[in-house]
Amino acid sequence: MPDVSPAEPRLEGTPRQRLREGIWTGLGLAAASFALAITFGASARTLGWGMAPAIVCSLVVFSGSAQFALATALAGGGGAVPAVAAAALINARFIPMAVAVAPSLRGGVLRRALIGQTVVDGSWVAAHRGEGRFDPERMIGATIPQWPAWVCGTAIGAVLHPSPHVVQTFALDVIFPAFFLVLLIDELRESAAARRAAALATVIAALLVLVVPTGVALLCASSAALLGLLPSSGAADDRASDERTEGAADEPADRYAEKE
Repeated sequence: MPDVSPAEPRLEGTPRQRLREGIWTGLGLAAASFALAITFGASARTLGWGMAPAIVCSLVVFSGSAQFALATALAGGGGAVPAVAAAALINARFIPMAVAVAPSLRGGVLRRALIGQTVVDGSWVAAHRGEGRFDPERMIGATIPQWPAWVCGTAIGAVLHPSPHVVQTFALDVIFPAFFLVLLIDELRESAAARRAAALATVIAALLVLVVPTGVALLCASSAALLGLLPSSGAADDRASDERTEGAADEPADRYAEKE
């Protein structure tokens, strides 16, 4: 008989239900993004940006770490090319994240490319289902509230231009990292693969940040996300082993006696 591979575990719920679950998760992420975006808008104005450039940057880039790196590099007088290069290096972390998500996507090239635009940090973590699988609908839902919250927060920060004292008093600059840390802790508690990836990423970042720019270290550390592709084969082997064990347990006792 030909070998029959174990059936791929199916995601729970209908696509619409998973999309709604993702939106509910995304609302919490959006609240944190909104607060951080206010900080970016205010910081950009402090560094000499006008309101329009700050808002357009959030519309197009949609990445807090990359936008702060861009603004800081421009303020340091490094020029547009190094500033854009630094932001691009930081955003390059999405490449291994997208590679990890790709096997879970269905449909044509255009559909997969559009879904790929929803790969952002919090949504990527929220969509991870274990065993190297991701829930595209949940990821899309988690990203839907975040983009408008990020843009609106930037606009408010750019228009109101609160002082750095206000930002520090209300800790607006640490809300999003703190929220993402909560998601990370939850993922680490439930997934051995996530713990391996986090440990590897920590070691890579700690070693490289001493000798290369932060963007390069972050890019290399994010490659640990590719470990998310490995557990699926390991899980299949474990299931096959379990089936063999169960089959052996079902054998009649007299057969074992005969073997002896």
